[in-house]
Amino acid sequence: MTDPGTQNIGNHTRWMPLFHFFAQPVTMFYALYQIKLAISSPTTDTIVYALFTFAVTCAVLTSRLMANTVQDRIIRLEETLRMQRILPASMHGDIAKITRGQFVALRFAPDAELPELVRRTVAGEFPNQKAIKQAIKNWRGDYLRA
Repeated sequence: MTDPGTQNIGNHTRWMPLFHFFAQPVTMFYALYQIKLAISSPTTDTIVYALFTFAVTCAVLTSRLMANTVQDRIIRLEETLRMQRILPASMHGDIAKITRGQFVALRFAPDAELPELVRRTVAGEFPNQKAIKQAIKNWRGDYLRA
């Protein structure tokens, strides 16, 4: 893990080596290999192996998707609580207008920049999450992302 003071827009992506560089590519390669065998030599065994490895590949990819979905829900909850604490009462209604992706991007904003970034986000000034992240001046690292 990097030093907590060094995370920024250029290096904040979290890679899980066991998943991204081993489990995912190996299962995808093996599924494609088994599908190729099932197509070139269609027997009961090759078809069953292809179906099974395709199911395992789907399970591996889905497990990552489910973990990220739970993480995003937690981020949304954390950021909602933080916004209720930091934003003026007149802006509390705006919290409900923020999308999941916008919450995920806004988590990197420090408390001092948050009200203005929320105002700009709700006003539609940012076309995507990356634009929100680029507007942050003093990056607030998130070192617990799954």
